[in-house]
Amino acid sequence: MTARTPGARTAVAVSPHLDDAVFSAGGVLAALARAGWSVRVVTCFTASVEDPCAFALSTQLDKGLPAETDYMALRRAEDTTAQRMLGVLPPVHLPLPEAPHRGYGSAPELFASPRADDMAGAELESLIRPHLAPADLVLAPRGIGGHVDHLITAWAVAAAAPPSHTCWWRDVPYVIRAPYSAGRPPPGRSADATEVTVDIGTVLTPKIAAAACYTSQLGFQFGGVERVGGVLSAAARTEARRTGARCGHGEALRVGSRARRLLNTLFPECPGKSRHAR
Repeated sequence: MTARTPGARTAVAVSPHLDDAVFSAGGVLAALARAGWSVRVVTCFTASVEDPCAFALSTQLDKGLPAETDYMALRRAEDTTAQRMLGVLPPVHLPLPEAPHRGYGSAPELFASPRADDMAGAELESLIRPHLAPADLVLAPRGIGGHVDHLITAWAVAAAAPPSHTCWWRDVPYVIRAPYSAGRPPPGRSADATEVTVDIGTVLTPKIAAAACYTSQLGFQFGGVERVGGVLSAAARTEARRTGARCGHGEALRVGSRARRLLNTLFPECPGKSRHAR
């Protein structure tokens, strides 16, 4: 269960994979931590798997990692370093296998609907409930891009967290390729949810530093470590322009009613759609 610092409000981000929360909402998480919140990232699909199938093995071989490498152990270590760089609490890594280890045997299958025999969603919902119970804010992916693990995560959070408490982030890197995509709304998402944009200008540097810790992913996702800062900065500028926010760099969240009130309290300097990260 996520520990609460005495007197501090708590935010829990539910990340499908070992990098999604930082890539997509790292600025908001860093801003909350700077504001004195207890902030924790719970990542869903992090289990090491012995003797992976050919497609699962290819996901590490195509990144230059030999077959004998424990790919997920490497990624868990990267994530622990990244969370420390971001300034949040040590992460929680749930013992569920990624989609290629659950019978999804090709890239197209990863971006189709969840398989009828895939029980990961029900198991995930059960696993995350204790972590979400004390949370004042819950952050989760919208599922933009349609990756099956992102969709399952979004649906599990929608089932386990109060809609009014939840903030839905826009999935990076998918929004970089499709900046105006809305994604599929999870079942039960709050009807009164509205979009706000957090100004992440003052926390963009720690976000980029944290993102750069995911060394195994940077070539595939960004074209190399030297491009991480430029790509994430450009994405944040695009988000600010897309939402009409009065800031240079933003992260947009679709938020429920209570989450909106908390964000207004945290970042009151800028009225309208933009919220400043101090």
